[in-house]
Amino acid sequence: MDRNILRACREDPRRTSTDIHVSVTSPNDPGSSRRTIRRRLQSNNRKARVEWAKQHLSWGPREWANHIWSNESKFKLFGTDGIQWIRRPIGSRYAPQYQFPTVKHGGGSVMVWGCFSDTSMGSLKRIQDNDPKHTSGHVANWFRCRRVDLLEWPSQSPDLNPIEHMWKELERRLNGFRASNANQKFAQLEAALKSIPMTVVQTLLDSMSRRCQAVIDAKDTQQSIK
Repeated sequence: MDRNILRACREDPRRTSTDIHVSVTSPNDPGSSRRTIRRRLQSNNRKARVEWAKQHLSWGPREWANHIWSNESKFKLFGTDGIQWIRRPIGSRYAPQYQFPTVKHGGGSVMVWGCFSDTSMGSLKRIQDNDPKHTSGHVANWFRCRRVDLLEWPSQSPDLNPIEHMWKELERRLNGFRASNANQKFAQLEAALKSIPMTVVQTLLDSMSRRCQAVIDAKDTQQSIK
């Protein structure tokens, strides 16, 4: 059952625990519950993260610099989905200067894909949410034809990818900026990305060994608690 669960997850990483439960069970053999499936997947992910961290702990600057780091991220037009407060005089609730702008029909965010290496920053690309930009057959074939070696990557491990901190740096630089539409937001993101010096990239790559050690230490802490 464990092998079937992991195989179903590898075939389609976007499958939910409910989808996997349907694919590995039958009416005559209910097998594992959805809760058990989630636990098995989480346990396997933790093991894969620790193993990956141990395999790459000894890498130095040259090995980390030999890769291009990429991922996608979503940026809100107005910075936050949380509660926002505003002070206003009594009786002025509907005055324009005391209202927050809203975006209709789900247009309140921009999804982008980006990458960088130790020598250059890639350009941003606007993408659709949930499209298989890394796992589609077309992309995989493109890599094979050009003999591009892909770095094996544990699932659910954004903390190990230095580009996640690049996205946070973008958010920091755009803090306080407002965008009236998705096009303006994308233009702001492009400009902010171009303003980030390569010293930031170097700092992120230098942190990879520490990231690996932190994953290993976290596993050791969990074992000691148990």
